[in-house]
Amino acid sequence: MSGGLLIAGTTSDAGKSVVTAGICRWLVRQGVKVAPFKAQNMSLNSFVTREGAEIGRAQAMQAQAARVEPTALMNPVLLKPGSDRSSQVVLMGRPVGEMSARGFFGTSGSAAEPLPGAGSPGERLRGGRQEALLGTVLDCLAQLRGTYDAVICEGAGSPAEINLRRTDIVNMGVARNAGLPVLVVGDIDRGGVFASFFGTVALLSPEDQALVAGFLVNKFRGDVSLLEPGLDMLHGLTGRRTYGVLPFQHGLGIDEEDGLRVSLRGAVRESAVSSPVGEDILRVAVCAIPLMSNFTDVDALAAEPGIVVRFVDRAEELADADLVVVPGTRGTVKALQWLRERGLADAIARRAAEGRPVLGICGGFQLLGEHIEDEVESRAGHVDGLGLLPVRVRFAREKTLTRPVGEALGEHVEGYEIHHGVAEVTGGTPFLDGCRVGSVWGTHWHGSLESDGFRRAFLREVAAAAGRRFVPAPDTSFAALREEQLDRLGDLIEEHADTDALWRLIESGAPQGLPFIPPGAPA
Repeated sequence: MSGGLLIAGTTSDAGKSVVTAGICRWLVRQGVKVAPFKAQNMSLNSFVTREGAEIGRAQAMQAQAARVEPTALMNPVLLKPGSDRSSQVVLMGRPVGEMSARGFFGTSGSAAEPLPGAGSPGERLRGGRQEALLGTVLDCLAQLRGTYDAVICEGAGSPAEINLRRTDIVNMGVARNAGLPVLVVGDIDRGGVFASFFGTVALLSPEDQALVAGFLVNKFRGDVSLLEPGLDMLHGLTGRRTYGVLPFQHGLGIDEEDGLRVSLRGAVRESAVSSPVGEDILRVAVCAIPLMSNFTDVDALAAEPGIVVRFVDRAEELADADLVVVPGTRGTVKALQWLRERGLADAIARRAAEGRPVLGICGGFQLLGEHIEDEVESRAGHVDGLGLLPVRVRFAREKTLTRPVGEALGEHVEGYEIHHGVAEVTGGTPFLDGCRVGSVWGTHWHGSLESDGFRRAFLREVAAAAGRRFVPAPDTSFAALREEQLDRLGDLIEEHADTDALWRLIESGAPQGLPFIPPGAPA
């Protein structure tokens, strides 16, 4: 068997990532060797695979749902926004250049600016655009399908984005070329799901419509029997069935893709519902800096009983925080300017002078230093940092992509690094290849707080510095909580989808004779 399925959505954030992960977990529990795939992802939340490739965190988490090791094949194209109009293009896990949206999606405009040493992938983008990557995408998918029993693909946005269909390499472009059946997911909690389902199909060409097998309703609240007449009418209008109605459940979101939105939906546990082990809670304020990346780092804090995590953008919101986290960013200099304009930089400096805890991660670590030399990311040249850590940062054109392992606070720590900035540490106490001065910590390591022993030791230090009688729970396992979450996603599919019909779809493809719904795609 070499089955496959593409999960499309009526909109962005309809639930494609969650459904893909849920199907992967359901299949692997049935003994199926399954892998996830997303041809092209736009995200500031990324992950480093064991071979040193950068991919979207959502695909890494879907690989965990499938119980396989993530690889660059699962997300061959990653776009990391640097502004509203341009992104860094990461091809097969390596950055190959910056490109404008017009240059990438359009038929004219600027080509990619290859980075030195990028080699043939960068040259492939020179003068080329999104459609030039279709061959790479299909090669990766073919390799996965040759290795696994089934590959569950995730689309992006909507398959009915008629302005982008000609160059599409992630939705119907993949489905057509690979012969994949398509399920369309709709978020009924937003309203308008029937119109969205119908309109999505009706704006596709006859050839694309022939692959759309049916629908999956996501985030339903209430009595399903009240929805069933609408599903019957939808079937009558489109000739396509609904493969399941997934109920609304809190805390099911896997790692967030869009770092431009502030959300804690990626947290594995909603911190407000968990009582502290000790007498006090800990309040964590995360600075919602521009182009925030890998803010999933704080998920492990939110998983701890008695910790309340919130994102902030005003100086006064730091006043009652026991720990301030300055997270990663795709725009370190821009974030530094933003902190100063909003008075947050002064507030963080006052905290440091008072011995109150501050943690900087990756870009957040860089801006806590003395100065930054940036001719790569912002091209701003010499910029003074906040001066809270004895660190000088120089941006290199080659990106650091590693999976470091080490020790801190007497505990084993694992993490991953994704950065252009090279830090020269000239003082302080060593801390995860960064440093610590008083109650200010800085490191390039993402994911370090997922190491349970280290997280507890760090929180004990924070509580002592903050004067809080907070005690970390002795048995919180972030990995176990994540596995529990992925099992819940698998349960959703197993309990609320027609799994027999879903299996036939994966194994045999879209049903024959699906009707055409006018008007179809515009010429």
